[in-house]
Amino acid sequence: MNKILLCCVLVALSFGAAYAFDADTKIADVINHPKLKSFGRLIFPVNENYYSGDTLKTLRLTWYGRLNTARTVDIVNYILENSDRIFYPIYPANDKRARDTGLFFFRGKPGAKFAICNAGGGFVFVGAMHDSFPHALELSRKGYNAFALIYRPGADTGCEDLARAIAFIHEHADELGVDVKNYSLWGGSAGARLSAWLGSYGTDEFGEKVYPRPAAVIMQYTALSEVTGNEPPTYNCVGTEDGIAPYQTMQRRINAIKSNGTDTMIEIFPGLSHGFGLGENTIAEGWLDNAVKFWEKHQEN
Repeated sequence: MNKILLCCVLVALSFGAAYAFDADTKIADVINHPKLKSFGRLIFPVNENYYSGDTLKTLRLTWYGRLNTARTVDIVNYILENSDRIFYPIYPANDKRARDTGLFFFRGKPGAKFAICNAGGGFVFVGAMHDSFPHALELSRKGYNAFALIYRPGADTGCEDLARAIAFIHEHADELGVDVKNYSLWGGSAGARLSAWLGSYGTDEFGEKVYPRPAAVIMQYTALSEVTGNEPPTYNCVGTEDGIAPYQTMQRRINAIKSNGTDTMIEIFPGLSHGFGLGENTIAEGWLDNAVKFWEKHQEN
């Protein structure tokens, strides 16, 4: 009897292991996994011209190069493990915008505040595997409820989708188990622009009704220069060797926001180029902790 039971356990474990991903897993097998089939294609750029590689360890995104393979595997396994409650469409199924949009929900503590992370990609693709999934997963491990938005590439469409995402989370706060007060918007490169624009202009500027603006906007490496005077508290980080988003531009914008009486923080990392993500194994490692502290400082205001 014990041998039979042990055999059943081993079979069950081996069956479960067959569904786990590793560095050699083919990207196509992630996209087409039966548990992920309704949203698997949105884990990677929808336009395949903006990524290369056949497996998770060879995955590269345009402008981001080789990704942290261990981090990539961690993310796709988290998505698989939580496949029944991780993806939320933000538009009705019969709306054509639904095909290429949605929120991936990396859960923190029930009732905790939320953040929305927006990946870069030059407004031609969404580089979530480098620029929003890792951030959302780390925030969730700190106890926060974190969403990674897959938006339609484009400045206007991206803003519309982020406004809809903010509205969706407010509309479904009880179901999602999140505190909607004093949320934050995060973004890298093009995604940072989306976060800044929604923070400055509000959801009503992009087709939704008025919802509270974020308590903080967290921005990485973008050359946005405009300042409206309505900016929320803003954190920036950038490298000195960024040829796409010069650090001087970000510094000038931060100084302008600060001169309006709004709290700001900027970290400039010598020698770093564009798209350092979480900054693992670089001089920027730990910036996310500083950004969280900045957000927390403004959660009670």
